[in-house]
Parts: sequence; C-alpha cells; structure tokens
Amino acid sequence: MIPELEARVLRRAAVHAALSDPARLAIVDALMFSDASPSRLSSLLGMPSNLLAHHLKVLQVQGIICRLPSGGDRRRTYVRLVPGSLRGLAPRIDRSARRVLFVCTANSARSHLAAALWSLANPVPAASAGTHPAARIDPAAIAAAARHALPLPRLRPRRIDHVRADGDLVITVCDNAHEELGGLADLHWSVPDPAGTGTDAAFDSAIAKLSQRVDELAPHVTAA
Repeated sequence: MIPELEARVLRRAAVHAALSDPARLAIVDALMFSDASPSRLSSLLGMPSNLLAHHLKVLQVQGIICRLPSGGDRRRTYVRLVPGSLRGLAPRIDRSARRVLFVCTANSARSHLAAALWSLANPVPAASAGTHPAARIDPAAIAAAARHALPLPRLRPRRIDHVRADGDLVITVCDNAHEELGGLADLHWSVPDPAGTGTDAAFDSAIAKLSQRVDELAPHVTAA
C-alpha cells in the first residue's frame, strides 16, 4: 500500500476504534456543537467521573478532543472536539430556533462579533447580550471587524435578561458568562477573551475561532 494512503487508512481505523464504544460516541455527540466541562458531561451522560476520565483519555490520545483551561474559573477545564478530527464521520444534528442569541460577559466584543458572523452564514436572526454589559462595544472589536470586512452593528451592550426571549438558541462564547448562567445556555463555545491582551492578533484569533464555530453550526440550524 502507498505509505500516504496507508497512513490515512490507519488514522481512520484508529478514530473508528475510539468511537466504537457507545459511551465515547455519546461524549462526541454531546460535544458536537458545544464545549463542556467534564462535570457537565458526567451529569449529562449519567457517567461516573472516573469512567468519564478513562473515555476522555482515549479520545484525547487519538486527537479527537482537547482540553481548554477556563477563562473564568481557572480550576475548571472545557472539553471540545478538535476541528476536523471527525470529518466525514460526524452525525447530522439539526436544531430549530426563532433567533440565535450569543452571550459573553460584557457584550462588548465576542458576542457582537459572533452575531455578525452568524448573520452572514444563516438567515435565522442573531442577537447578542451580556451578563454584565460594558458601556460600549470595545473599539478594538470594531477595528477587528473592519479588518475582516465584517458588518458590525453599533449597538449598545445589553443585559441578557433584557434580550432573551422564548425560542432563542442561547450560545455562550465566554467561559465566565457560561459559568454564571449555569444551565441557561443551550451551547457553549470556549473562546478566550481578546480584551485580555487587547492586541490585534488576539481579536483576529477570536474572529477566526468564532467563524469556524459558526461555519460548523450554521448548516444545522433552521428557523423555528
């Protein structure tokens, strides 16, 4: 067998082997569009923490998942699927929503950028909100949107309880907001706060991460 082809076949076989256990497949399904802490996975799947740790290790060794330190509670980690690791293997999961609501703490950068990216990818309306809104959108977020030719409405940051409505698909894009809201969020994307460093590179990276997640989810969401 041609070496390159053999390597691809072996890689696919390893991934299939890792997913052959129903518990690991359930973990992957749970992480398809949302990052989650191990404790959340344990609760969601009704799986003891020691057994979950074993399955997560198997998936991590095969490069299917990775762990991210929380940007909120530093003692917490989030598990997410490695982009592209299941290309061609992922189950189709469809959602319906009247609106997609992106939430971060200040509603000054990530949530606004995510809503703007969503509006380019899917006709379901998008909005954004914060748990503790800032006074204005971060000027660095506005500059980053301009660099990427991303239309960013100049909306004043708003509290989630003033924005959220029935039928919203709530997606947290901030670990602090996710941890504060508890089970209110439908999905979670663990995206580091670019305002932490304030550099152009940090904001460009946030847009890239959000764009990837939007592109992954958008084909699976239809209007309610």
